[in-house]
Amino acid sequence: MAKLAHTRGLPWSPITISGDVDAWRTGATMRTPRRRTSLTAIFIVLALTATGVALAFWTSAANGSGSAATGTTQAVTLSPGTATAQLYPGGQAPVELSVTNPNPGSVRFGALSLDTSQGTNGFAVDGAHSTCSVASLTFTTQTNGGAGWTAGGAASLPITLADSLAMNTDAAQTCQGASFTVYLQTVP
Repeated sequence: MAKLAHTRGLPWSPITISGDVDAWRTGATMRTPRRRTSLTAIFIVLALTATGVALAFWTSAANGSGSAATGTTQAVTLSPGTATAQLYPGGQAPVELSVTNPNPGSVRFGALSLDTSQGTNGFAVDGAHSTCSVASLTFTTQTNGGAGWTAGGAASLPITLADSLAMNTDAAQTCQGASFTVYLQTVP
């Protein structure tokens, strides 16, 4: 260790210097290795470049146009519904039918209701019971608990509508043993 004195008219005070006194006197400084400095500089340049590219990507504006065409949706077809249990005056029976979707994509419908444009107000009775009046029949519109149904593309969907067909208590005796057809339609 060396002791130096101040020379500017200040009182004498010892200073303790550790390290290379000659380097300190000549104004030399400690050097950082050049490799570290170059790597740091390269890293900073790469970081700034990456930031600039990301900023340019996210803030760039563009415009253009596109177009698409849709096909024509074909109507689904319903097989006539049939009661799957014997009806009796005051009773109910489930109705089974099949919905066929000819489209390549799925088709959704919200309800099945009586199609009064077919048969006699939506009902028909077999030929052996032609004197049976279908006026004693009622059908309750079905919604699958509010969920509706989805028929897959190019597929058939079998549906059973629990207790949807009912016979009034005033049904004629001539309806005993009759088979009924129920014509239904989809409702969006």
